[in-house]
Amino acid sequence: MYNPKAFQIEDPAVATEFMRRHNFAVIVTSVDGCPQASHLPFIVDTSGAGLPTLFAHLARANPQWQTFDGAREALVIFQGPHAYVSPSLYEVHPAVPTWNYQAVHAYGIPRVIQATDETRAHVLALVHQHEATQPHPWQPGLPEDFIAGRLHEVVAFRMDITRVEAKFKLSQNRPAADRENVTATFESSNHPSLRDLGRAMRASPGLPD
Repeated sequence: MYNPKAFQIEDPAVATEFMRRHNFAVIVTSVDGCPQASHLPFIVDTSGAGLPTLFAHLARANPQWQTFDGAREALVIFQGPHAYVSPSLYEVHPAVPTWNYQAVHAYGIPRVIQATDETRAHVLALVHQHEATQPHPWQPGLPEDFIAGRLHEVVAFRMDITRVEAKFKLSQNRPAADRENVTATFESSNHPSLRDLGRAMRASPGLPD
C-alpha cells in the first residue's frame, strides 16, 4: 500500500496487536487476474517464532477457498476506526480535507486445513475468543452429529504471515496544534468509532498524554 514515512509503523508487535483488536478482516486472492475477496473473523496466533499465523474459515460453498492451493499469495486487510477530517479543525491554513485511519496489510500463502479435528479446534477457539467478552458466555454443548454437519459446511485455513505493512494515518503530518484540535474533537464525539480514533491519536507519538 502507499505508505509515506510519517504514517509507517515499523514495530511488528504494534501491527500484531492491531490485528488482534480488529480481527474481522478481508482476504483477497486472485484467479486469472480477477480479484476475489471474503470478509472473515481471524485468529491471530503468536505461539510460533517470527510473524503471527492467521487462522480462519469460510463457507465451503464460497469458491474462494479453491484458490488456497499452497502456492498463490494472499493479502489480508485489517482496518480500524476511520473518519473524515475537516479543515475547520485546523489552525494552520490554507488546508484541505483528509481522512484519518489505521490499516494493516498481512501477506502470506493460505493453506487449507484438511483434518476435521484441527478445523473443529480452530472454530471452537474462535468462538471462545469472542464469547469471553460476553456478559453470559455461551457454551457450545451441541449434539455431535449437529457439529459434524456444520463443520462439513466450512473450510478452515491457515496463513503464515511472511510480511506485514502497517499504516496509521493520524494527522502526524500536521502541526501540533492541528493534531490536538482533531484529537480532542474526536475524543469528545458522541460516535463510538470517532472516540476510538481519538484515543488512537492520543496514544500516537507527538501528542501530550
